[in-house]
Order: sequence, then structure tokens, then C-alpha cells
Amino acid sequence: MSTSPHGRDLRKGRWSLSGQVYLLTVVTVDRAPRFAEWTVARQAVRAFHSPPVAAQVTTLAFVVMPDHVHWLAQLNHGGTVSEAVRLYKATVSVALGGGAWQRGFHDRALRRQDDVRAVARYIVANPLRAGLVRDIGDYPHWDAVWL
Repeated sequence: MSTSPHGRDLRKGRWSLSGQVYLLTVVTVDRAPRFAEWTVARQAVRAFHSPPVAAQVTTLAFVVMPDHVHWLAQLNHGGTVSEAVRLYKATVSVALGGGAWQRGFHDRALRRQDDVRAVARYIVANPLRAGLVRDIGDYPHWDAVWL
């Protein structure tokens, strides 16, 4: 029996289109706060810009939360969403010396009418909504290309 009974549902209808912008969410195993420690969170931040990941997608915005990551990425020509996430997870896991991630991930392709910058603001404001900081400038584990 699968430990993730709905994992298959996450893959239904998943497709990869060059140039498409995706909102991705990746969660740690058992929602453990693996990234609460500064050095561990920085490993997750650096992985967004690793050459294998950057070959698949252009990272537009991200936030590394203690137990999950939100990532706004535009798919490069020849890249796939699944491969980008697989490479990101693998890069972080190798840096940490072991698996950190729950199986699967959530993805949503943004529609043409979606305001990409508004989605980026929503992503980077996650620490505020979670009550981790009072000012986003006080949270170090995020970035957006527009800043």
C-alpha cells in the first residue's frame, strides 16, 4: 500500500510547456521543520540556482519555509516540471546528506490572465502569514527576480 494515497492524483493532468510559468510547492517528510536552521535553509536556497536546476527552469521567485518550499518557475525549452523538481529535491538532499522531501509535489500552471508578480508577492509573503516575522525584510530565505 502506498504511503501517499493521493500522490497519483497530483500527477493527473500534469504537463510541461516551454515558457509556461508554474507555481510549485514541495513539502518535507512528515512536514518536519528541516529548514528552520539557517545553514540548512541556505542549502535549499542555493539549490534553486544549481546548474542542473537552472537548465530546466528559470526561477522567478521562491521562499524556503521551515517545512516546505514555494517556487515560481518558468520552464525552459526542453525542460519538464517533474525533472526540475526532481533535480531540485536531489540537489538539496545530497547537500543535506539524506532525503528531506515528501514524495510528489503540487504544481499549478499560471494562466495568461494571472498576474505573475502578484503570485510572487504572495509567495514571498508566506513567512508573514505564518507569523515567522513581522516584516518580510527580516526573513532571509526568499528572493524574486523583480527585486
